[in-house]
Amino acid sequence: MGTTTASRRDHLVDTALKLFCKNGFRATGIDTVLGESGVAKKTLYNHFKSKDELVIAALQKRDEDFLSTIREVIARRTPEQEGDPRMAGVLAFFDGLHEWITGEGFNGCTFINASAEYPRRDDPVHVACANHKKLVLQLLQELLVDLKLPDPQLAARQVALLADGAIVSAHTAGDRQAALCAKQAARQLLENWT
Repeated sequence: MGTTTASRRDHLVDTALKLFCKNGFRATGIDTVLGESGVAKKTLYNHFKSKDELVIAALQKRDEDFLSTIREVIARRTPEQEGDPRMAGVLAFFDGLHEWITGEGFNGCTFINASAEYPRRDDPVHVACANHKKLVLQLLQELLVDLKLPDPQLAARQVALLADGAIVSAHTAGDRQAALCAKQAARQLLENWT
């Protein structure tokens, strides 16, 4: 095959992530991941001591991809598109959610799904999910800094709740406009803060 060790690992993680998102974390066995990826079991265990380590690597990959994509959408937006230029970034965040929700292969929030399958708060998989949500909160706080809000952490939490609600609504009810609805709610929320 001629692939490097790193690229085999990356291929394994990408394949596992795709299968976990499509079929669930616990429902996707190692043999399924190996069969789909074409990677030998020995190679898998050279990189990961357990399935949970593979799950965590897949979650880290999803975290990086998600935040990178959202940041790209935010970078494409101009402040003039949203009226108040101080809100442009946070409102573009919802545009990024909308693109993701309406894109191919949307299966809900990988982190909400994984944390439901690994509900113990001290489980390393659950911890990885909680860390992702913390990073999203940090991003939202960064996007809100220009508004000079009296409690930017609370505002970021409120906006994050709107985002999570939109994702859940899109996944469970098939509401493909949920992120745009949440965007309107975020605009109203932030206008009330300022």
